[in-house]
Amino acid sequence: MPGWKGLSLLLIAGLMSGCGNGETDPTAKQLPEVKVRTTEVVSRVHMREQGLPGTVNPSDEAIIASKLMATVETVDLEIGQQVTEGDVLVTLRADEIVAQVEQAKAALAQLERNLERERALLEQSATTAESVRTLEDEIRQARARLAESQTMENYTRIRAPFSGVITTKEVMRGDLASPGTPMLTLEGAGNLEVHVQVPDSLMTLSIGESVDLEDGDKAYTATLSEWSPAANPETRTRLAKLRLPLDTPLRSGQYVRVNWPAEEVRSLWIPASALDPFGQLERVFIVEEGQIELQLIRSGLTRDGDLQVLAGLRPGDRVVLNPSPDLRDGQPATIQP
Repeated sequence: MPGWKGLSLLLIAGLMSGCGNGETDPTAKQLPEVKVRTTEVVSRVHMREQGLPGTVNPSDEAIIASKLMATVETVDLEIGQQVTEGDVLVTLRADEIVAQVEQAKAALAQLERNLERERALLEQSATTAESVRTLEDEIRQARARLAESQTMENYTRIRAPFSGVITTKEVMRGDLASPGTPMLTLEGAGNLEVHVQVPDSLMTLSIGESVDLEDGDKAYTATLSEWSPAANPETRTRLAKLRLPLDTPLRSGQYVRVNWPAEEVRSLWIPASALDPFGQLERVFIVEEGQIELQLIRSGLTRDGDLQVLAGLRPGDRVVLNPSPDLRDGQPATIQP
């Protein structure tokens, strides 16, 4: 058994040395010459980004509550239901307010009749102008009381402040509604934004600049719409709001990764078409002194069809574009113009 272990170690060492020292396979001399297209590994400056956790929120959200202490009469809504601005969401029963409106209407009507009579008497010099002015003042007060009562009556019909969808429902028919107690939550249609806490040490962006987001393997671009000028003294972060496009499939409450610009760095880049993945390995073929050389690399970002190379290549190396599956390490090669 020890002999087998030693043989295995020798085989592994031989494979590793063959990949690492650039020696050519003895059969490579018999391989036919191949024509390849290449490009040069370039070094360029780009923006390094730091991933930050963000949460999708609606730009418009309202917590619907009553302004009165009254009994809920109707609430014919379900969670997820679409509503239009001005739709009645909840009606309340407040008989005392209805009675106040009727009283205010009757009082106003009485005063208007008295004013009409006083004006007729004034034309006959049977009363004074002061009596007429006093009744006119009382009528203005009565109209104000009527308007106040009608406003209170309008509070018994709670309407949607904007178009959207019901996301929470915390009230049922027959419940007692109290002022300020939430009954429904209305989320505006579309107009989503991402809220993210940005460390104060990162770069400062201007309103309107674009920021990249990730949701799993899907990428989006948002626009910086708001950014707090004050940092949280405990976390040393500032709240930023990023507006999403209207056609985004994201939903409120979702988690996304926000790639916030951190600093400018220099790194190597090659076309993504030069990468030839092999299992879990990342490899490319380079042309060196008229021969193909296989090179393992470690990649980073992918942008606009280019691939960032973190290790394995040097500036000026020429990598083969769209490498053929038949390419072999050590094979003679001619670079096509």
